[in-house]
Amino acid sequence: MEGSFRHAAPDGLLLIETLARREGRFVRLARHLARLERTARALGFRFDPAAIARTLDAVSGADPLRVRLTLDRRGAPAVEAVPLAAGPAVWRLAIHEDRLDPEDPWLRVKTSARLRYDRARAALPAGVDEWLFLNTRGEICEGTITNLFLRCGDRLVTPSTSSGLLPGVLRESLLASGASEEVLRPRDLTCGEVLVGNSVRGIAPARLVP
Repeated sequence: MEGSFRHAAPDGLLLIETLARREGRFVRLARHLARLERTARALGFRFDPAAIARTLDAVSGADPLRVRLTLDRRGAPAVEAVPLAAGPAVWRLAIHEDRLDPEDPWLRVKTSARLRYDRARAALPAGVDEWLFLNTRGEICEGTITNLFLRCGDRLVTPSTSSGLLPGVLRESLLASGASEEVLRPRDLTCGEVLVGNSVRGIAPARLVP
């Protein structure tokens, strides 16, 4: 990934990992830290595991918590923790009008450069919980804060990274457990059960709304 970025990281860029803490433990912590280290190496950020561990050890509050870990270019970590509110029982999805560039390497790293997603999420219409983004080829990519999954028979599939998306930690875990990635288009949403998820909330049922 080191050679794939078309321009240098902007000033003030932060790397981000968003984790859940439940029953006193961070969920999928090893995978989050591994992704953070990969991103840091790719972008030339310092990565200090001991400093990150000390920062996470300082997290306090009643579980469950949503924990936002950031890392600056010098390797200084910071953390914010807030109570984790319950999510929708069934996520209502709509397709956003913007189209993503599948060749954009910045889609594949989690950083503070996410204005597109923040603006889209702030403009969710009534009756919609999450946007789905397509790319310029009409392939399904991802949501603003979730990855998409389809359960087709006994198969669990998720959009391919070649379509242009953030490889989420929950997605990574499910791929390691037997899920597969495929190029998916909106018509594939009728093949079976639609699901969305991320590492904080886990996986949940979803449906496309008009």
